[in-house]
Amino acid sequence: MVGIIMGSDSDLPIMQEAIDILESFDIAVEVDIVSAHRTPEKLFDYANNAHKRGIQVIIAGAGGAAHLPGMVASMSPLPVIGVPVKSRNSIDGWDSVLSILQMPGGVPVATVALDGAKNAGILAAQIIGASDKCVLDKIIAYKQGLKLKVEKASEKVRK
Repeated sequence: MVGIIMGSDSDLPIMQEAIDILESFDIAVEVDIVSAHRTPEKLFDYANNAHKRGIQVIIAGAGGAAHLPGMVASMSPLPVIGVPVKSRNSIDGWDSVLSILQMPGGVPVATVALDGAKNAGILAAQIIGASDKCVLDKIIAYKQGLKLKVEKASEKVRK
């Protein structure tokens, strides 16, 4: 199972892409709002206990100062994938990108592109697929589908 958390419900339209891609791979998701700044106790509980509930990977999306992914990674033994979200109080999203990307040694957060929740979902599936053949096969088929899509588009434009 993949835990998908975000700092605010305004992040849900972006984070929905991670939910959708994981569900397309038949991977269970748990979705919640956990604010690093407004609900720190909930953040501590989530980060310390997610692995006890069967979560294998955490995807954390946040905008602005974007402390959520790093704080979760500091407490959880699970891999954490950060999704920087361009929010209305953001500085073109760069504050979010840098807040998630520039983690200190010993506290890794895999970081995807600004608003890149779909890639976060794919990366989470690949992490799970490293030890789950069924998920791995779905990733392989997905990537083959991407290749076929490009080949069909190439055939249309070549003359």
